[in-house]
Amino acid sequence: MSFLKKRKKKITVNGSTLTYSYEELIGRRCYAVPTDEAKLYYRDKCVLITGGGGSIGSEIAREIAECSPRKIIILDINENGAYEIYGELKRRFGDALDVVIEIGSIRDKERLNIAFALHRPEIVFHAAAHKHVPLMEHNATEAVKNNCIGTYNIINTAEQYKAEKFILISTDKAVNPTNVMGASKRVCEILVKSKKDSRTVFSSVRFGNVLGSSGSVVPLFKRQIEEGGPITLTDKRALRYFMTIPEAAGLVLEAGVKAKGGELFVLDIGEPVRIYDLAVKMIELSGLIPDKDIRIVETGLRPGEKLYEEMLSPSEKAHRLSGDMIFVEEDDTVTSEKADSIIKRLTEAVNESEANIDNAPVIEALKEVVETYRFSSNVILKDT
Repeated sequence: MSFLKKRKKKITVNGSTLTYSYEELIGRRCYAVPTDEAKLYYRDKCVLITGGGGSIGSEIAREIAECSPRKIIILDINENGAYEIYGELKRRFGDALDVVIEIGSIRDKERLNIAFALHRPEIVFHAAAHKHVPLMEHNATEAVKNNCIGTYNIINTAEQYKAEKFILISTDKAVNPTNVMGASKRVCEILVKSKKDSRTVFSSVRFGNVLGSSGSVVPLFKRQIEEGGPITLTDKRALRYFMTIPEAAGLVLEAGVKAKGGELFVLDIGEPVRIYDLAVKMIELSGLIPDKDIRIVETGLRPGEKLYEEMLSPSEKAHRLSGDMIFVEEDDTVTSEKADSIIKRLTEAVNESEANIDNAPVIEALKEVVETYRFSSNVILKDT
């Protein structure tokens, strides 16, 4: 396992520009996961990335672009993000790289059919998702429509068009979920498990919190320090697992090489980090004194949040790949009939929720289909 070069981030405080690295923030060395084997594997491949305009999807595109693929397809409903990564890749690689943008939603089965029929991708990286925990508590119906039903659509389309491999990007919040987003992503993992015997290889990758990704805590703290504070955090006791964007994208590429069907890949990213300690370190690295120059204020856990995240549940058995920092978990296989019944139940709940302008039916359905979902009482049920 090789290590990433230290990437220093600039921060301006009182007119002075200071720098810090992610390694300094999380107290460990950052791994460069992609190997020469991975780079060779993606050469001359047609690769489709859902959510390719987002933080993770765009980094996957950058890494794949370095592997000399035949074509990269960015599928995203967010035209601005897709436009940005398209421009970046064309500036870097010019005509040597074939990049295509397909604007569309994974909810739209016909749009997916057109994109797959046109490009016939061999590799599919599924990064499209609604990911913000508090927002999805209020928008539970949309979370299920996009994360669960949308994933079901893209899984079936990839299988129909005989893609070689399909890699789902999941999250540690899917482990014993206490929020809608985590429960919806656990459904996605179950759907992938149901395709273990497919000719298309389906596997999942589970992330921790990704440093520097859209909406993550480090850019928030950085902005708050630049503005003179205070830094706001939910609870001083809160612990989170952190990984960098290159680590996350590298893990996805490595999983694509090693996947044989039904696995869930997890990167060994050490011990969880206390959010409070992260805030203190960022203040100190900026040359300031915590709670003197920059105050740290607790705001309380937001809807659906928990104090401690987990990368694996106690019931999940994982083994380390030989010589790697990657764990592979393989639990019981889910039948296709079970997956179909889950989506049928969730679809019925979505229809009922939309008819009644009430998230409660969707919440109840998630509790039924995700046995480990521990519903948080501060979830918003009624739309306001």
